[in-house]
Amino acid sequence: MSARLTLAGATVRLDGRVVLDHVSLAAWPGEVVGVVGPNGAGKTTLLRAAIGLQPLSAGSARLGEDSVRRLSPAALAARAAYLPQDRRVAWNLTAERAASLGAINDPPQRAAAVAREALTRVGLAHLAGRGVFDMSGGERARVLLARLFATRAPLLLADEPTAGLDPDSQLLVLELLRGEAAKGGAVVLTLHDLGLAARACDRLLVLRQGVLAAEGAPSEALSPQVLAEVFGLAGELIDTPAGPVLAACRLSGVPE
Repeated sequence: MSARLTLAGATVRLDGRVVLDHVSLAAWPGEVVGVVGPNGAGKTTLLRAAIGLQPLSAGSARLGEDSVRRLSPAALAARAAYLPQDRRVAWNLTAERAASLGAINDPPQRAAAVAREALTRVGLAHLAGRGVFDMSGGERARVLLARLFATRAPLLLADEPTAGLDPDSQLLVLELLRGEAAKGGAVVLTLHDLGLAARACDRLLVLRQGVLAAEGAPSEALSPQVLAEVFGLAGELIDTPAGPVLAACRLSGVPE
């Protein structure tokens, strides 16, 4: 069994500045991998580079055994799906129509059925006929998540999928992504909330100024030392019956 995604020495330079510096990552079936780090650490760049939306200056990106650069758009879409952080929608499509756009290889009737199923999973079946412009920001975010699920791709990349959602919806989204992994998919997501990242992910990559600062199980990747050096926090993860919780306060000064 091969990794769904393999980044090896991935490096990205923009305007002469290195924004991702020799970062390697493998995402395996059944695994949820979280990418965390301060603003500007390179998290979004990593996701975009993984599927060829951001060209690499050095290193390689592979989906399964194949280089991303050699995959056709159709082949790429069959292997990976991406939920960007930007949730702007250009047209006031109904929720069902917007979600059905994820099922790009299905005939219209089948795509609509897949979309309705995906909307049910995210708790929006009752809004299937409503235009996305007529929804709250949180509802629109869940419609776009339904579109992601409608792709049925074996690799899902989600950039800040819980941003702007209330606590109940945040937990729902993470449970659904974990469900995709449980069915054999691989999930790579970025999160700013370190507590949620520790709770939802099997493994974390910590980026700092484009460099991999730590990697491992959440308790290892978010050790007190990493929290202090990367995030400027004095704290630790505490295990609770509901999962790990981050107890931390800000150190004086700011991280470099």
